[in-house]
Amino acid sequence: LSYTPAALEPQPQLAAIVLAAGRGTRMKSKRPKVLHEVAGRPLLHYPLIALERLGADPAIVVVGYGAAEVQAACGRFGAVFAPQAEQRGTGHAVLCALPQLGDF
Repeated sequence: LSYTPAALEPQPQLAAIVLAAGRGTRMKSKRPKVLHEVAGRPLLHYPLIALERLGADPAIVVVGYGAAEVQAACGRFGAVFAPQAEQRGTGHAVLCALPQLGDF
């Protein structure tokens, strides 16, 4: 029998897709819904912080409405972006992210 400490065992890789392309029309705001703040942070920061702690690489953010603002809000997180030019639902947003996954 041999023992390998868990820290030395190969860790599975984690990729993540954050869906952040929606307009948020029910919020009746011109601001992208993921940029509305809760407890002093844009909503978008919460999943990005969690993914950073989990070591997700890549963390792909699907952007659409207000893409430039959303990308700017991702500043320190090292996310990669996938554009969704036309918002056609959740499944379509995931499809837009697939090219960023490469051979993952």
